[in-house]
Amino acid sequence: MNLTARTVSWSVRDRLIVDGVSITAAPGSMVGLLGPNGSGKSSLLRLLAGLRAPTTGVVRLGDDDLASLRRREIAQRVGVVEQESATDTDPLVRDVIELGRIPHRRSWQPVGERDVEAIRRAAAATGVLDRLEQPYATLSGGERQRVQIARALAQDPEVLLLDEPTNHLDVRHQLEVLRLVRDAAVTAVAALHDLNLAAAYCDEIVVLAEGRVVAAGTPVQVITEELVADVYGVKAFVERHRITGALTVVWQP
Repeated sequence: MNLTARTVSWSVRDRLIVDGVSITAAPGSMVGLLGPNGSGKSSLLRLLAGLRAPTTGVVRLGDDDLASLRRREIAQRVGVVEQESATDTDPLVRDVIELGRIPHRRSWQPVGERDVEAIRRAAAATGVLDRLEQPYATLSGGERQRVQIARALAQDPEVLLLDEPTNHLDVRHQLEVLRLVRDAAVTAVAALHDLNLAAAYCDEIVVLAEGRVVAAGTPVQVITEELVADVYGVKAFVERHRITGALTVVWQP
């Protein structure tokens, strides 16, 4: 399922946060949103998720205008993973993943066989099947992030939106999480800070600065020394790794 935004803007008290952004996430692709802090990445994700209505412009999920869909319809088709997922209760891992099934059930309807199958399928895909009866609070940061992705996948979404999914994770868990997202059978859009991870895992890159798109295309097309200097204000060398051939950004001390 493709996800598109056409000249989308969003303002708060006359302050333009997202300024005429147009992006396209092709079916099955992974798109990375890059840019410095305050560039509008998180706000754009909320517009793409239908959590906020754009001041101007249109967001489309396939052929459907997101504004024409009910909240439940959007939740059935779009999964969202936020930066932080704290809870005041003490749920089991199963309980957290089960939240992803709420859009597919009527109010107060008990968990059914299809729900159980979706929960187990999502848990297996994210490597937490053996943790279903474990308290969520006892998990590491990387494990919690995988559980949150499992919760989103349990929705059976067509699109997965992630806000800094590797935030506060060590290198191994960063790689695991992005590999998991890339290999999921969904269209994914992820806000990221790490240029090297974006280059390694994303099919397309969209770079934001002050709420506007300043570059878009493949990692090789977008991540250049000139762009890093212009957008991030730092000197870096962009080169191909001599062993893997991957695009690599090396910061100048």
